[in-house]
Amino acid sequence: MTEVRKQGLQAFRELLPGVLPDGDAELPTDGFGGEMLGLALDNVFGRLWTRDGLSRRERSLVTLGILIALRATEELQLHFRIARTNGLTDDEIAEVIYHSTGYTGFPAATAAMKIAEEVLREK
Repeated sequence: MTEVRKQGLQAFRELLPGVLPDGDAELPTDGFGGEMLGLALDNVFGRLWTRDGLSRRERSLVTLGILIALRATEELQLHFRIARTNGLTDDEIAEVIYHSTGYTGFPAATAAMKIAEEVLREK
């Protein structure tokens, strides 16, 4: 296992506790798109979430804004949970969504609000 994969696994487990089992994880690689999780672990969690320069809390704020703008609903489900793990309150998450109305429009913000309501209910 490469060092970047180890860092990615550690960051992923810290950001989304309980999603991946502890220890060496056997990642699915078969079937259509079988390499997606490995790419995410290496390139996003191993290389981006572990960088110096921004705190994880700040990275969550930036990530939420980008994902709202992209209307990336699947990723928003995970990143609302990650934002909480990184210390954002529900009120701060709502404020990110409110703020995004001015830059991404109401349709994107409304879609994000619906996803946030579902995810944040899962305390």
